[in-house]
Amino acid sequence: MKYALSILFFTFFASLSISAQEITGQWTGTLKVPGGQLRLVFNIAKTDNEYKTTMDSPDQGAKGIPVTTTIFENPKLTLAIPAGQIEYTGQWQENTITGTFKQRGMSFPLDLTRSTTTSVQANIRPQEPQKPYPYLSEDVTFVNPQANITLAGTLTLPHKDGVFPAVILISGSGAQNRDEELLGHKPFLVISDYFTRRGIAVLRYDDRGTAQSKGNFKTATSHDFATDVESAISYLKTRKEIGKIGLVGHSEGGMIAPMVAARDKRVAFIVLMAGTGIRGDQLLLLQQELIARANGVSEKDIQISKELNTKAFEMVSQAKNEEQLKKDLSDFLLKTLRENPDSPKPKDIKEEDFVAAQVNQIINPWMLYFLKYDPAVSLSKVKCPVLAVNGEKDTQVPARVNLEAIENHLKKAKNKDVTTKAYSSLNHLFQEAQTGSPTEYTTIQQTFSPTVMEDMTQWMLARTKGGN
Repeated sequence: MKYALSILFFTFFASLSISAQEITGQWTGTLKVPGGQLRLVFNIAKTDNEYKTTMDSPDQGAKGIPVTTTIFENPKLTLAIPAGQIEYTGQWQENTITGTFKQRGMSFPLDLTRSTTTSVQANIRPQEPQKPYPYLSEDVTFVNPQANITLAGTLTLPHKDGVFPAVILISGSGAQNRDEELLGHKPFLVISDYFTRRGIAVLRYDDRGTAQSKGNFKTATSHDFATDVESAISYLKTRKEIGKIGLVGHSEGGMIAPMVAARDKRVAFIVLMAGTGIRGDQLLLLQQELIARANGVSEKDIQISKELNTKAFEMVSQAKNEEQLKKDLSDFLLKTLRENPDSPKPKDIKEEDFVAAQVNQIINPWMLYFLKYDPAVSLSKVKCPVLAVNGEKDTQVPARVNLEAIENHLKKAKNKDVTTKAYSSLNHLFQEAQTGSPTEYTTIQQTFSPTVMEDMTQWMLARTKGGN
């Protein structure tokens, strides 16, 4: 699971507001959060009597996020994304807006200034490789016949001539491009460069419905993404330069890799980077607890949140049909909201609209599948060599519980080649971290630990000797 501030994961429509037009334009500011800072850009436009706003987060690699509510009553501006429990209120005065950004009960000062440029560029991290590369890099496309979609990616080859072992990189949750770009980092670009320089071919591709790949990301589940991986394998099998093929998955990608390996004998090995070993609902409860604690949330509030989420997830697990689940969740969340007057609901959002946005997050196809999926189903059938790595400061996929679960499931498969390793100072993105909180991700200049990349490389090369 990849966590940026939750502002990245929602899609909405802008709402109606009426007032003076001088507020339109591009507004930028820096949000200072525990452990770092994050640049935000609000793009406010007006057509007839309707305001529409989108938000960019250059450091997170996100652009054009629709904002649900835009209300401008001169000089007060209100922007809201209810499902993200986000509200921004500010006072406008010519080229500045002085205000406060609120999310999930926390408030941060955020002052905006009118931008004179049309875009804000993300930082280039130190590990990002620069062209020209000392290897071949080819843009490719391949077809998933089951979904009837074309996927686009990049294949890097160590040399022009030869037969090379190859890996397919599988991204984590959320719509990712071929570089798995997030928070100003491009992990898959860095990893593919490292592997290719050391003799391993790499195929990385845009998730379906993202960048240059076709298809609908919003309706897809992890099961669907697994068929995309199988299509990537089929494509590599057509290339004369490719020998043995392995899968390297990060986070949700580390859940998808075993799904494919369990049923596709063409997979020679898999590497799970912060892969999941426990059921999705159990993982999310642990994740929410650890992230909240790392961010300084009180133990009392953590336990209240855990109890509420546990009840909601139980409803998902026991639901017989989606319509009834939607009603049950709506009733439960509305009751909870009314019993907790200090809840972080934005002031200008109706209770029913706020609850509906929360429910829609839970009942989307991907979330329903993830909450119910148990990785044991696939892991207990995987026979090929497996390397599972995790950072001990990972607050999204906790190292100990997941590595132990992965190892136990693979024992049931009687798998004789299993290696697990935890790295003491690394977070979910395999960066050297202080607390492991997702708020640190964007502030850390390192994109991916060289130690882990070297360990993965040596492990893979040892399992492809003699047959590439």
